[in-house]
Amino acid sequence: MTLSLILACLWVVVANVLAMLPSRDNHWTQAYALIGVGIPLLGYVTYQNGPWWGLALLVAGMSILRWPLVHLFRWLRGVVSSS
Repeated sequence: MTLSLILACLWVVVANVLAMLPSRDNHWTQAYALIGVGIPLLGYVTYQNGPWWGLALLVAGMSILRWPLVHLFRWLRGVVSSS
């Protein structure tokens, strides 16, 4: 297993542990940190293991961080409909 996949697995474990901890801001601060670490990690996995592993990691990250994506799509839909 390559270093990038080990780091990706560690990212998934950290994301799940953070989700179990109580948070006053509904985990948004932790989500921003996970996104900030996850995007370069996604590029590293794709570079080292190919696009299929990168796509698999992208789907896994989208599954874990689904609420920021839901809010992004709602915001985009509001911006497009108001234009």
